[in-house]
Amino acid sequence: MRPAALRGALLGCLCFALLCLGGADKRLRDRHEWKKLILVQHWPETVCEEVQKDCRNPPDYWTIHGLWQVPDSSENCNGSWKFNLKEIQDLLPEMKEYWPDLIHLFPNRSSFWNHEWRKHGTCAAQVDALNSQRKYFGKTLELYRELDLNSVLLKLGIKPSINYYQVADFKDALARVYRVIPKIHCLPPSQGEEVQTIGQIELCLTKQDQQLQNCTAPQEPPPEKEVWLAGGGTESQGLRVCEDGPVFYPPPRKAKH
Repeated sequence: MRPAALRGALLGCLCFALLCLGGADKRLRDRHEWKKLILVQHWPETVCEEVQKDCRNPPDYWTIHGLWQVPDSSENCNGSWKFNLKEIQDLLPEMKEYWPDLIHLFPNRSSFWNHEWRKHGTCAAQVDALNSQRKYFGKTLELYRELDLNSVLLKLGIKPSINYYQVADFKDALARVYRVIPKIHCLPPSQGEEVQTIGQIELCLTKQDQQLQNCTAPQEPPPEKEVWLAGGGTESQGLRVCEDGPVFYPPPRKAKH
């Protein structure tokens, strides 16, 4: 083959390869594209019941499960971006109090945060306000404090009780305060039980400026029934979107006596 022809062939191969890479990169971006965030908070007493573990002194207040992107790509957006505990060293006192690992009793309890960063933080980093570990965890704590779910429920008279509430009690109260529709998940009744148990409350946020919005828009498909819970494992029954009707809001164990 003549030099000119060889150069042409090589150039053609290079262009084709670049086109293929560009297409693959676009497909990768599309797969990780998301539209909104949800601040997920869970009730520790239900977490312990769900995974059928005797949690050690679970908090008697709602704690953070995570700040998740929707839709969830079900995979890490950047597998090379490893979690580094040193980057959030100044946040650790708040993290341990408001974002604890309720199930795994590791010395620094960082495995839960590691998971949340890899699965959700690396995806949330598409937004400037969340594009580092310090920003992601710091912003989540800020939202938790600002929205103050614990105080909101208490002020509305919704407290853990051996008596049942209606799911509508939670929905209506939260919608009245936050002026948006939340999403509430329950643990289905186990064998011998009749009533679902409240487990998780989600408040949805806009992507760019993290302002409250309705969790379900008219054009969106119905939410999935199963919701993963950190450390749930095979023993977990799985949280589901609460059905209308009675719901149990379990008091902390130390308060049951």
